[in-house]
Amino acid sequence: MKKLLNISLIIAVIILATSCSDVQRTPGHDYMPDMRYSRAYETYSPHDNLKEHNINYTGLPVAGTVPRTGGLPYRIAKDKDGDSTNYVASSSITNPLPALNADQLVEAERLYLINCGICHGTKLDGNGPLYNDGNGPYPAKPRDLAKEPYILNMPDGRLMYSITYGKGSMGPYGPQLSTTQRWMIIHYMKSKQGRGASGAASASDTTAASGAAAAPTGSTDTATAR
Repeated sequence: MKKLLNISLIIAVIILATSCSDVQRTPGHDYMPDMRYSRAYETYSPHDNLKEHNINYTGLPVAGTVPRTGGLPYRIAKDKDGDSTNYVASSSITNPLPALNADQLVEAERLYLINCGICHGTKLDGNGPLYNDGNGPYPAKPRDLAKEPYILNMPDGRLMYSITYGKGSMGPYGPQLSTTQRWMIIHYMKSKQGRGASGAASASDTTAASGAAAAPTGSTDTATAR
């Protein structure tokens, strides 16, 4: 009996030692490994190299699809690297969204503050928290969306292109904002610039912008860039 007890004790010690071993064991095959092992990804980071890590995500809707809940169309495609054809063509597009009422303007301001204010500031002056009078992490001040003549002269369609696909150091906001929301933000910008729904500048805006040169075709401007 004592011998059997000793054998049982030895077996128990072996099992315990084996279970506490540092030897790595394969968990077998996972049905959905992306769900089990989360891949951390920083918001708004470039995702051009995700496929190198077998992540098939672009943040963009499938080509040819339309929003289930409707929305205003925007069918200007993103230019390929080194090309500016569609960026230039976007200038002919006007804002299809009617002038915003008071409640809609409040919502447009909210959308701007959430998505744009961190760079361009609550006053659209380019002094957001990321610049903070030169004390923030951004060494260069983002564009002043309220007073820069270049921005004041920019057509709605070109603003929309820049917001949708990004420009310069500003990332794309097409994946974060619906088409309608992007047009609403443009309306909000125009309201802060003293412009109406048509984009017509006030007399003071026209005077300020009269000396500004038009943006060169195919330029690499950062219209709404940081």
